[in-house]
Amino acid sequence: MSKYLNPKVDLTFKKVFGEHPNLVKSLLNALLPLPKGMEIVNVEYLSNENVPDNPGKKLSIVDVRCTDNYGRGFIVEMQSWWNGEFFSRTLYNAASMYSKQLEKGVAFERLKEVYALALVNDKAFDYEGDDGYIQEFYIANKNHPDDRRNDLALIFVELKKYKPADRGSLAIKDLWLRFLTEIDENTEVVDDNMLDNPEISQALGIVERSAYSDADLYKYSDYLLDIMTQHNAILNERKEGAKQQAITTARSMKADCLPVEVIAKYTGLTPDEISAIC
Repeated sequence: MSKYLNPKVDLTFKKVFGEHPNLVKSLLNALLPLPKGMEIVNVEYLSNENVPDNPGKKLSIVDVRCTDNYGRGFIVEMQSWWNGEFFSRTLYNAASMYSKQLEKGVAFERLKEVYALALVNDKAFDYEGDDGYIQEFYIANKNHPDDRRNDLALIFVELKKYKPADRGSLAIKDLWLRFLTEIDENTEVVDDNMLDNPEISQALGIVERSAYSDADLYKYSDYLLDIMTQHNAILNERKEGAKQQAITTARSMKADCLPVEVIAKYTGLTPDEISAIC
């Protein structure tokens, strides 16, 4: 039986980052582009329910919601599979947290920044590059991109794209990302660099299988089953979308009187499928 559980699963993720302020503080300081000298010193947890001010509006629940010593707001979420709704939901939750400051009588000019850190165990964007696994979204002037406002910051980390450049790195950013991408039910040996870091070592202890009751392990297995079902549904949806795009492309190529073999080469459709396209 494996020693560890996967920290990306809802049950374990919330135990690590939703019950231990020092760990979520460390994660946020490591992954967010906070201004120099404005690192988080301490955090205070808030309810993870985004309760609407109007009963007719949508209730949204996030994994972790907290504020820091500067009054800034932070949202942390773990998303197993990317879909088009997740970006909108992340923006909605961040904007809602930002606007709710007004309910406490805060003047507009004293509103504090809100950062939404979204960890995605999937490929979400097509961008590549040295930091191709991290995408940052801000409010910016279209004509003057350097004029960027940090009032709302959406930071997406695509865990599937992360590949440590140096496995000997002691940087806390790399250690957290390795914790999230390398630790799962198949982990037998953990790198000493991870074990030697107090925060990562604490997190490893929290996801040890022995720390969970039979009831918790049942919930964990049930969640994994749900994730597999969602994954299959998303894969089928993506395949169907790709198939429809191929058909649209083939229809245009047929209209231009291109040979069937050429259409098949560039669309992946079979000659029979191409012939059936009107």
